[in-house]
Amino acid sequence: MTVTVNGAVRTATVEPRRTLADFLRQDLGLTATHLGCEHGVCGACTVLLDGDTVRSCLALAVHADGHEVTTVEGIAEPGEMHPVQSALWESGAFQCGFCTPGFVMTIYGLEQDARAGRPCPRSRTEIREELSGNICRCSGYQAIVDGAEAALTAATATATTTTEGAR
Repeated sequence: MTVTVNGAVRTATVEPRRTLADFLRQDLGLTATHLGCEHGVCGACTVLLDGDTVRSCLALAVHADGHEVTTVEGIAEPGEMHPVQSALWESGAFQCGFCTPGFVMTIYGLEQDARAGRPCPRSRTEIREELSGNICRCSGYQAIVDGAEAALTAATATATTTTEGAR
């Protein structure tokens, strides 16, 4: 199969039953994609497949053939933080950090929608609903929602400014 992962074209021979999560972690060494429940419930393994969030523990690697996968390692330059990561950092959203990559990728997917001018959650209730597929065992979610709200507000403002400037 041939897949673009974080902007790099990768070719590999993969067993038909191998999950995308195992392919990313074991074959490509992208270990920030965490495996929690391995049933698609916790969200720790969330990645983007052609711009849509997916649970990589449920997706087969062969289904990514010819597609683009983005993991948390691919959203910012090495040593830099993406605005979503910065917003979560500034809101104090990290505790043990196991769930963090899944939350980052879920919020990143929403942020990409906002930057493209597509609908994204605006209220805290809508944000909570969008994040409901990600589980954190350490926090009360408040700081995570705070960080998501800050990231999405900034992305929406950027999209609005860009759209208005194009008129």
